[in-house]
Amino acid sequence: MAKGRLAAGARVGGIKNKIKRQQMYHKLKKEGDKSAKQARKLRQKETEELGEDAPKRVQRTLDNTREADDTFVSPDDEEVAGEDSFDEFAPHFSGGLPPRTMITTGRYPSDKLLSFVEELLVMLPNSEYRPRNAITVKRIVAACTERSFTNLLLLTEKAKKPQSLWLIKLPGGPTARFKLTTLVLPKRISGHGRPTAHRPELILNNFSTRLGHRLGRMLACLFPHDPQFKGRQVVTMHNQRDFVFFRHHRYVFEDNTGKGDVAVRLQELGPRFTLKLKSLQLGTFDPQHGEYEWKHKADLDTSRRRFHV
Repeated sequence: MAKGRLAAGARVGGIKNKIKRQQMYHKLKKEGDKSAKQARKLRQKETEELGEDAPKRVQRTLDNTREADDTFVSPDDEEVAGEDSFDEFAPHFSGGLPPRTMITTGRYPSDKLLSFVEELLVMLPNSEYRPRNAITVKRIVAACTERSFTNLLLLTEKAKKPQSLWLIKLPGGPTARFKLTTLVLPKRISGHGRPTAHRPELILNNFSTRLGHRLGRMLACLFPHDPQFKGRQVVTMHNQRDFVFFRHHRYVFEDNTGKGDVAVRLQELGPRFTLKLKSLQLGTFDPQHGEYEWKHKADLDTSRRRFHV
C-alpha cells in the first residue's frame, strides 16, 4: 500500500489543477496497489511450489545496506590482534590488573542521578562513589591514579536529567565522552529482578570497525575478565547505528510442566540506557588541549547509512 502512495504522489506532483491532481493520484494509487498485490500473490505461489528451496526475501534496512568502511575489523585480523597485545587495555585482558572503578557526578547531582549511581555501584564490581564537591576533574584523575583505580566514570546532567557519561581509563587514558539517553531505572521496569554480588558475564555485539573495536575493549575494562557463571547474570552492550544499547539480565531456569523439561527465560535487572559516542581523546581528561582520536562532527553525517562504530 505504501509503495502505491509513494509512486502516485511522485507522478502527480507537476499537475497544478487540484481536482485533476486528486483524480490522477487515486487512479495511480489504485493501479500501484493492484500490481503490488499481484506481485505478492505470485511470490506466495512460488514459495508454496518450491517449499524449503524457495529463496528467502531479505528486507532492506539501514543496517544491511550500510556503507562499506575501510576500517572494518575481521575476527582473524592479525594486525589488530598484535596491537591489542600492547595497547592501554592489555593489562586488563591478561588478568594482571583487575578493574577498580571510581564513580562521581557533577557538583550538585539530582536524586535521579544519585539513584543511577546506586545501580551502577551494584552492577560494577569493585566500584566506589565519591561526591564531586568543588574538586576539578583533573585533580580527581590524579587522586584516583594514586589510589590504583583503573577507571573513572563521570556522570553529568542538564535540567536534572542525565546527559553525559565520561569514561576515563586510568592511568594513561584514553577518555571517551558519551551522550546518555533513555535511562530507565529498575523500579520502572516491570518484573525486574535484584542483582547479586556475582561478577557478570559481558557480551559485546557489533563493534565492527577499528574505532568500535577499541571502544568495545575500553567498555570491557569496566568488568572483570573472569565472570562468575553461577550468578547467571549477563551485561549486554549492543551497538546498532552507532548507538550502544545497555541491558542487564539474569538467566532464569524454570520447570513449569512438572515433567523435567526446563524452560529458559531472561529476567531484566536494570538499569537500561543508551550511549552514543561523541569523542575519544588520547590521554586523560583534557578537553581544551587534548589530542582526539575521533570526534563527532556534523560533516561526518554524510549519509543515513554511514556508521562509525
